[in-house]
Amino acid sequence: MKKFDPAAYLSSLNIDVMRFGLTAISDLLLSLGNPQNSYKTILIAGTNGKGSTAAMTASILHAAGYKTGLYTSPHLVDVRERINVDKKDISAKDFRQIVTMVKKAIKQPVTYFEVLTAAALLYFQRREIDIAVLEVGLGGRLDATNVCCPFVSVITNISFDHTDYLGNSLAAIAGEKAGIIKQRGVCVTAAKQKKVLEVLEDVCRRNKAILYRLGKDIKIKQQEDGLTTYFGLYSNLNNLTVPLLGRHQLDNTALALATLEIVGLKGFPVDVAAIKKGLRSTRWKARLEILCHRPLFVVDGAHNPAGISVLCRALKNDFTYRRLILIFSALADKDYRKMIQKIAPLAELIILTQLQARRAVPVANIQECVKKIGYPAIIAENVQDSVERAFDLAGEGDMICAAGSLYLIGELKQAFPKLVSYDKKPTVCKSGVFHHPAQLK
Repeated sequence: MKKFDPAAYLSSLNIDVMRFGLTAISDLLLSLGNPQNSYKTILIAGTNGKGSTAAMTASILHAAGYKTGLYTSPHLVDVRERINVDKKDISAKDFRQIVTMVKKAIKQPVTYFEVLTAAALLYFQRREIDIAVLEVGLGGRLDATNVCCPFVSVITNISFDHTDYLGNSLAAIAGEKAGIIKQRGVCVTAAKQKKVLEVLEDVCRRNKAILYRLGKDIKIKQQEDGLTTYFGLYSNLNNLTVPLLGRHQLDNTALALATLEIVGLKGFPVDVAAIKKGLRSTRWKARLEILCHRPLFVVDGAHNPAGISVLCRALKNDFTYRRLILIFSALADKDYRKMIQKIAPLAELIILTQLQARRAVPVANIQECVKKIGYPAIIAENVQDSVERAFDLAGEGDMICAAGSLYLIGELKQAFPKLVSYDKKPTVCKSGVFHHPAQLK
């Protein structure tokens, strides 16, 4: 008898199908005994920074001795990356068993993401975790993860993305994200726009929930020595090292620390030693991730205009290089025109490549956009070809950056599995984030 292949089964559900609504996932979880009710949860939504905030939060909870589940999306190479307990991805054996159990419990059509969410929540129950950190897939209000009742809801930031599903205004998008705020719950956010804050405040008022804001209730700043000080809800912390590259990670760190202050009052205390240890040991792939040093090769999963803006600031402020060689591709449902307009001026050479993903934009469309704004571009047949060309063109002191889609980074890592992250011995620079000797400014 042929062994059940969970990856093939999931592929048959079509990863690109999106459904908004909680009926199917609620019914499926009911059939499984509502595993999500057997542990506490933290739910993290937002346009960008969800994964980084989730990774730091989970790493610190683990360092504090709690058995911690982490559910994120999308994956880069292997779908099992999405489901993690105590910093270890679910094993192939456990994944096959859990997906089999979920498949048997299905009574109506379900999507790829709904099956994976149910599998994660069931696996966490089977592993008897204490707490789960869950990254929202898309939106919030009707996302499959919102079947949980978190004791902290986090909304990192809000900008334009997935407008076909979430709405064409910041207020509409904020309304969808705010759907994770529960009755008498607590929400932490780094959102700053007036229209967005008005929506969040209104939802909290109606739900009798508490809203804590970065910049008002919590603050974070760099010290003169390059370390960081956090001014929290109940205490201040000095001499912290932000674990991920880029100044934008200061905001994500502050959100993680505020979240931990709140869960500490709800039965999960975390001491300063665990915070420092958890931050130091945080790793998060495809977010200004350095794959090699000669030449300096950085990959970033920025996949919308706001994310590209953050990447551009990091390229200007946090790295030093002679020339920037950009590898770029994107999905058709993203605003790739605005993305390339923002980042193209920083690049000396632009290499465009075609993704294998079904939602990928034809490379000719990106080429036309680049041509219109007056920049030449090289066309690579595929991701492997684009990287090989970049390495051939890179000289001493040059930097290669691949960005535009997490699918691009996933294909790149599959093509070059020996290119691993060089983040073993980071050093601290004046920006207050981890940097490496080859990139210190």
